[in-house]
Amino acid sequence: MERNERSTPVPGKEKEVDIINIKGIEDIGYVQPDSILLNCLTPEENTGCQHGLYFQDGERRVDYILTYHIKKPSSSRSNRQSSRFTDNAFTRSLRRGTARLGRAPPPQPRGDPEVASQDHSMDYHVDDKRLHREEFEGNLRDMGIELEKDEDTKTPGVGFVKIHAPWHVLCREAEFMKLKMPTKKVYEMKQSTGVGAKINTLVNKVTEPLYPNVEDNRTHNVKHLSYMFSREKQHLFDLSDRDSFFDSKTRASIVFEVLKRTKCTKAKYSMGFTSLLGSGVYTDAYPLHDGDLDGENVEPNDRKLLYEEWASYSVFYKYQPIGLVRKYFGEKIGLYFAWLGLYTQMLIPASLVGVIVFLYGCATVDDNIPSMEICHPKNNITMCPLCDRACSYWKLKEACGTARASHLFDNPATVFFSIFMALWAAMFMEHWKRRQMRLNYEWDLTGFEEEEEELKDHPRAEYELRVMQKSLKKEHKTQKTEKEKLTCRDRLPAYMTNVVMMLLMIGVTFAIVFGVILYRISTKTALHMSNNPTTRSNVRLTVKTTAAIINLVVILILDEVYGAVARWLTVLEVPKTDKSFEERLIFKTFILKFVNAFTPIIYIAFFRGRLVGRPGSYLYVFESYRMEECAHGGCLMELCIQLSITMLGKQLIQNNLFEIGIPKLKKLIRYIKSKRRSFQEEEREKKLQRYETDHFLEPFAGLTPEYMEMIIQFGFVTLFVASFPLAPLFALLNNIIEIRLDAKKFVAELRRPVAARAKDIGIWYNLLRAVAKVAVIINAFVISFTSDFIPRLVYQYMYSPDGSMHGFVNHTLSYFNVSNFQDGKEPMDPQHQVEMCRYKDYREPPWSNTPYVISKEFWAVLAARLAFVIVFQNVVMLMSDIVDWLIPDIPKDISLQIHKEKILMVELFMKEEQGKIQFIDSMMPCGGKEKRNNHAPIARSRSIPHTHSHTHANNF
Repeated sequence: MERNERSTPVPGKEKEVDIINIKGIEDIGYVQPDSILLNCLTPEENTGCQHGLYFQDGERRVDYILTYHIKKPSSSRSNRQSSRFTDNAFTRSLRRGTARLGRAPPPQPRGDPEVASQDHSMDYHVDDKRLHREEFEGNLRDMGIELEKDEDTKTPGVGFVKIHAPWHVLCREAEFMKLKMPTKKVYEMKQSTGVGAKINTLVNKVTEPLYPNVEDNRTHNVKHLSYMFSREKQHLFDLSDRDSFFDSKTRASIVFEVLKRTKCTKAKYSMGFTSLLGSGVYTDAYPLHDGDLDGENVEPNDRKLLYEEWASYSVFYKYQPIGLVRKYFGEKIGLYFAWLGLYTQMLIPASLVGVIVFLYGCATVDDNIPSMEICHPKNNITMCPLCDRACSYWKLKEACGTARASHLFDNPATVFFSIFMALWAAMFMEHWKRRQMRLNYEWDLTGFEEEEEELKDHPRAEYELRVMQKSLKKEHKTQKTEKEKLTCRDRLPAYMTNVVMMLLMIGVTFAIVFGVILYRISTKTALHMSNNPTTRSNVRLTVKTTAAIINLVVILILDEVYGAVARWLTVLEVPKTDKSFEERLIFKTFILKFVNAFTPIIYIAFFRGRLVGRPGSYLYVFESYRMEECAHGGCLMELCIQLSITMLGKQLIQNNLFEIGIPKLKKLIRYIKSKRRSFQEEEREKKLQRYETDHFLEPFAGLTPEYMEMIIQFGFVTLFVASFPLAPLFALLNNIIEIRLDAKKFVAELRRPVAARAKDIGIWYNLLRAVAKVAVIINAFVISFTSDFIPRLVYQYMYSPDGSMHGFVNHTLSYFNVSNFQDGKEPMDPQHQVEMCRYKDYREPPWSNTPYVISKEFWAVLAARLAFVIVFQNVVMLMSDIVDWLIPDIPKDISLQIHKEKILMVELFMKEEQGKIQFIDSMMPCGGKEKRNNHAPIARSRSIPHTHSHTHANNF
């Protein structure tokens, strides 16, 4: 059966068979005629090859590339052997066939004893890989795949296997993969009417310049009815142009599925395609890009169009051609860029509101009564020293600048902005679900999940290798108890190592934050001892800024370390499938990077200034470092500084330096090296085939780094937005550049990834929802405990004599008798001779019956803070749920179109069945008609389940 299928003539096959037979003649020792050599075109002479996109016959397209390592041949051998006459599975099968028939194998060439000695001295491991490749490629040919090798390339040490899937293989695999393909049936999409339609038309006219010049991005009024491809129902599809029916993305994904199912079974243990890649039998595997981006006589192609209309910074203001992105890279990557584009669009209103909140703070800073009282010239309040011995007493009016700056972010508008951002996050989630459903309909992904579950269970290479290692070890064990002990010893260390290492990495983050705390304390004391008055007056600003920069540098370094650690821990677990591996890796990476990025910020927001003590009874670290306090305006200003430096630093350094600077530096190095090359070497580089050019591109490493970067940014935008209203603005500016940067990277700098179908963004949506929920709680605590919003409200409505904020500053300050300082803790050189100093806290004065005990005002403020957290959290959560309930997940027009497609598909099949019945009636005599009518219910009953099964398969 398989041989008959392989012998079926296909376009270009006859030429390949002739070449194979010629190679067999050469192996036997015959000399090739010159006339035959003239008919074999070289890559430079054959213009139909289009620079490596086709086989040597210029007709069969290269759908996939496998590479493997080859030894550098000697000069005599390289002159003797060419890419078209390398050994192949056909001649090897001839030799095996003659051996089975009892004949002597064909004699080997005798003219080159050096080559023979090199072959006999070949390393066993290399020879074993060659045998695995021969068997694997033979199995691929048995499945109908056509191969062509090229070892005489301009890339030394690398051999290429070009793979082509003929039409019958594409049809078979498309049916097996249940690919939905457009049928001949075209229907008109229902257009909305009324006021909404007029508004939509007006909006489309206004936004017309924002759309890219791509046909796939235009809105069409008609749509092809899609159905899962079936060889029995090929008449439903438009097969007038078979070359374009399956595009290059689909062809590559089909070949990839065939590769994953093919195994080497003659070895001691079975090896799949992923195992062959992991063990070095093949070094790389990738589909080809469609064409070149620049150069002379470059034909129009999707890659060049994407580069011009998507990857260029000059079109930053335009919408993305998501349809073309999906067509070229597949649904999974298309969904990522669609999500990133929607997220960037949603940042526009958030940025506008954030800027308005910031401007409101700037406009009302001169009317803020607490800051006016602090900055008043007649303010003569003496404050207690900020550190032991080295620090002296200071005047409250010295904190005027800090108090005014704190009002920019600590004002009543920040509460409104926190509520707005919580609702914004809910709106963003709902909007994305609707956008996702619309894309599922447009990309024919409805009902995809149930069909794909069976196809996602391909074992990973590492899993297969681990299973093979265990099977080899178990061969030496004869007792069952020893086998069970082996299994336990193999499994337990991986999970134990993961838990221990995760805790260790989190502990490292905490230790570094603690080290930065010690730096702040010691630096503050050292700067206060300086003789320079300018240095002493800017102690707080210097310490805050330098500590934030140190935290940023540590975060950037640990980000790279934690990414490697998370991957190492996931590899130790040896997940079975790629999906399981990806989800575990994402979860570990997210936990480690989230803790790394937000631990310093959480410390400043919720712990700094609350574990201090009071004058005369401070808390110390290592009995010498006094815990640091917040400024008089609160820790919100310091939180803003830390958040802004961390967010902007990560975006500028990681995005610009790592993603832009490093590739440009590599390009500069290559340019410098090219200056030293000869003219012939430069000409040689220009003649590289397409598969050689793509070989030098960076391999695609998945979407995890791209998603992770945006999820952490989403945390900066939502988690502590009450302290930094400008965060959405900076995120928007970054994402405008990020979209074009990622687009250029995918189009020009990475190998083309294998197209993967997906109907959603997977685990990333769950992480987004979790961050959005946690953001509500964190912002409630930031407003309640970090800012002075609640203490101001309590004073205004409970303690103010006239209901205003006059006297608020004095109300928040407690008294301390300087004679109660501990020995050795008082200032060495006090600048002011005072008996009483003030400090920010709610405590009883020293002349009361219970000196320095927490006052009732403290408990009143604490009760109000906790009540605010509960009310804020529940109100915002309720409002988010209302938004979720009001906005349907599926747009109404899409649900109607999906229902219409089901009806049209049923009508199409009923019409087909009626056509069959009429054809049978016309071909049968009258007596036969009566006989057929008696059995018609049976025929109809057989057709109905098929229609029903299709309807069930298309259920959404």
